[in-house]
Amino acid sequence: MTRIAIDAMGGDNAPRAIVEGAVWAAMEYNIPIELVGKLYDIERELDRIDQEGIVVSVGGGMLPPKRIKVNTKSLDIKKTQATEVIEMGEAPGQAIRKKKNSSIVLAVNSVVTGSSDAIVAAGSTGAAMGASLFGLGRLPGIERPAIATVLPTMKGPLILIDSGANTDCTPEMLFQFGLMGSIYAKSVLKIENPRIAILNIGEEAGKGDELAKDTYKLFDENKDKFNFIGNAEGKEIFLGNCDVVVCDGFVGNVALKTIEGVARMFFYMIKKELCQDFLSKLIGILVRPVLKKMYSKVNYEEFGGALLLGVKGITVICHGRSTAYAIKNAVKVAYNAVEAGVNKTIASYYGEKE
Repeated sequence: MTRIAIDAMGGDNAPRAIVEGAVWAAMEYNIPIELVGKLYDIERELDRIDQEGIVVSVGGGMLPPKRIKVNTKSLDIKKTQATEVIEMGEAPGQAIRKKKNSSIVLAVNSVVTGSSDAIVAAGSTGAAMGASLFGLGRLPGIERPAIATVLPTMKGPLILIDSGANTDCTPEMLFQFGLMGSIYAKSVLKIENPRIAILNIGEEAGKGDELAKDTYKLFDENKDKFNFIGNAEGKEIFLGNCDVVVCDGFVGNVALKTIEGVARMFFYMIKKELCQDFLSKLIGILVRPVLKKMYSKVNYEEFGGALLLGVKGITVICHGRSTAYAIKNAVKVAYNAVEAGVNKTIASYYGEKE
């Protein structure tokens, strides 16, 4: 059975939220879990959960808190000791080489040794990427791994790739990102014929910098293999007219952080306006169910984490301030990717085995 290794010490809310999310996932999905971190902290959290249950607020405060009673001893949870932690401010490469017993390095090693099948990490993105790349290696035919982030649109989910792994890319790399994103969309999101577009400043083939133009030519030359639909402007991301949006990690990360900031501002302004006076508060009560549904569609917690595609293993990178709910959903992302055989399909494209 697929087991998911989780870096219990990574993230702003570790280890509490990480352990709670892991326990929640083990209970709800019946997925075996391997918690990697300082055993004293992990066992303390498990004991607390047995006594208090898990108190979570689903939807970043938009929904009321709920308490979940759990008996952790009845769940398949393995614990692995890690004596070190890579902090957010550390240089990833140096920290990985120096801290061999860090939680993220040992979580990756658990996949290397076959103890687990995938990794979930909410700590340093650079450390998670570096440990996965050095520990697992690249898939055949893939020059650089890329982060695939699932975003909501008016018509369904969309994959933004790369959303932060690579700042300097070649057209060949972007083409590989499109390939991996298309396979992810088809095998995990169940989109039959994913539409691939290049994020650009205009729809015309001649728009953009040299990277965008050359990438367009490369996709166009191979359009018999993919459903390439051309360029897509930033305003089209949420219209649902494409399923995979390709860009380099610099552009993708800026777009992602901008989207996140706009969403937070939008709901903050709505909540503020609905508290202005008695009439506004009354309207707020009436529209609250609608706002809850809207928020659940754009809340990053619903998607759990982003898949690092291109390495010989499954790594899901979570938001640094992930809650228990986000971690629970990230475990499901990792599980689905393993079960769908994403890596095998990517490797088979190049005629090689994973």
